[in-house]
Amino acid sequence: MSARSLDVLVVGCGPAGSAAARTAAEGGARVLVIDRRQEIGQPVQCAEFVPTPMLPYTKVPGVLTQKVDGMLTFLPSSASHASAFPGLMIDRGAFDKVLAERAVAAGAELWTAARLLRLDGQIAEVQHEGVIHRIEARVVIGADGPHSLVARSVGVPEQQVVYTRQYTVPLLQPYLDTDIFLSDDFPGGYGWLFPKGEVANLGIGADRRFEDNLKLPLERLHRAMVDRGLLGKAVLARTGGAIPVSGLRPMVHGSTLLVGDAAGLTHPITGAGISAAVISGERAGEAAAAYLESLDPAELADFEEDVRDQFETTLERAVQRRKALEQVWRRPAAQDDNIMRSGWIAFEEYFAA
Repeated sequence: MSARSLDVLVVGCGPAGSAAARTAAEGGARVLVIDRRQEIGQPVQCAEFVPTPMLPYTKVPGVLTQKVDGMLTFLPSSASHASAFPGLMIDRGAFDKVLAERAVAAGAELWTAARLLRLDGQIAEVQHEGVIHRIEARVVIGADGPHSLVARSVGVPEQQVVYTRQYTVPLLQPYLDTDIFLSDDFPGGYGWLFPKGEVANLGIGADRRFEDNLKLPLERLHRAMVDRGLLGKAVLARTGGAIPVSGLRPMVHGSTLLVGDAAGLTHPITGAGISAAVISGERAGEAAAAYLESLDPAELADFEEDVRDQFETTLERAVQRRKALEQVWRRPAAQDDNIMRSGWIAFEEYFAA
C-alpha cells in the first residue's frame, strides 16, 4: 500500500466533481480527483438538457447539439399545454470531458478507473492501477452520485431514487421543443422526448414501488411517437440510471463536503441536476481553498448556506409535490389532469401555496 497526503480529494469526476477540483486548484490547493470510470463522461446516463445559464460551458466544438425553445406537456387526457422552455441540448460525454480537462489544466491531478474502497474521516483507501493507496486529505469532497460512499461514510442515510430508461432514436424532422408525458404509466416520474439534431432522447422515469418494468412503458411510448411520425423505429442506443428525489441533504460534515447528486441537489420532480452540480461544485472548491488558507470552518459553513439560499426553496417545493403525487399513483386520481398539473413545473398550479 502506498501513502500520500494532499489538500483536497474529490471523489467523482462528473460535473460537480470537475467543477470542485478546478476551483480548488485555482485557489492554490493540491487536488486529486478520482473517478471509477475508465473514460470520463461514459457511459452517458442523462437526457442531456441544460438550462441557458450553462451556455459558457458549452462553447467547445462538439458539446452543444441544438437549442430548445419550448415545452409541450401531455396530460393523462392527451390534452397538451405549450410553454416557453429555453435551454440547450448537449453531448453529455463531451461536456463532462471538457469540465475534467479544465480541472486538470487548473492543476488538479486526475485518476480514472480509480475506486474509493473506504473513507474514515480524512483517510481514504483508493484502488488505482492495481495498487491500494492510503490518501490523507485535509478536505474531502463527495461528488460520487446518488449512491455516494462519501455520504455513507459520514452517516448520511441513503436517498430515495427514481430509475430511468432511455433510448436514442432517429428524429425524422427538425424539432425545437421538449415533450413531457405525464401519465400513470410512469408513476413517480414522467416520459420525455428531447431533440438532438438528427436524433432524440426518448425516456421514462418511474418509482419502482409502483412500476418495476421500465422497458414495456418505454416501448409503448416509442411506438406512439413512431405513429405520430416524429421518431424512427430504430433504437440507436440505450441507457438508464438512478436519480435522487429526496431533496437536499446536509452538505458539510467536518471537512467533508457533499455536492451535486450526492448532496441531493437534483430536482425531485424534473430530475434536472447538471446546473446545480456545477454551481455547488464550484462553490465547494472555492470554500475548500479558502478553508485551507484560513483554517476557519466558517468558510465551509458559508458554502452550505450559499447553496441552500439558491436551491433549498425550489427543492422543498418539489419534495412536497412528490409526496402529494405518491398518494394518487395507480389510483383513479392519477388520470385527473388537474392533479397532474399541480405536480409539474409547466403549470401555475405547481407553484400555488
